[in-house]
Amino acid sequence: MKNELTKRSDNNVSHLDDHRPNTVYRPPTDIYDLGDKLVIELDMPGVAKDGIDISLEKHVLTIRGKTESRRRDDWRMIYAEYGEGDYERAFTLSEHIDEDKIDAALKNGLLRLELPKAETAKARKISVKAA
Repeated sequence: MKNELTKRSDNNVSHLDDHRPNTVYRPPTDIYDLGDKLVIELDMPGVAKDGIDISLEKHVLTIRGKTESRRRDDWRMIYAEYGEGDYERAFTLSEHIDEDKIDAALKNGLLRLELPKAETAKARKISVKAA
């Protein structure tokens, strides 16, 4: 078994090195509706605060995260399960989002965006008057 693993790893080393540097991943994402706002959470391990770029253009919210390579030039990789690369995800926002109040925070590799709903989109109670 050990020889088989080593043999497979040796054969795949050059293949691993060839495709890793420019990989862009779509980060796993959860979206929540909290009534007055939407919350988007994106899993972006290895991305520092200064490696995140969030832009909004024509109602398209684009999130990019750049990672620093963990690879060492003096080490020869023989097996890898963790893919190294950058992250990118885009969302089209409706007119019900107050784009001027979007907020973002990064903690432990989890990027959290809060998208407040516009006043016209918030649920409200309508009272009934006697006629």
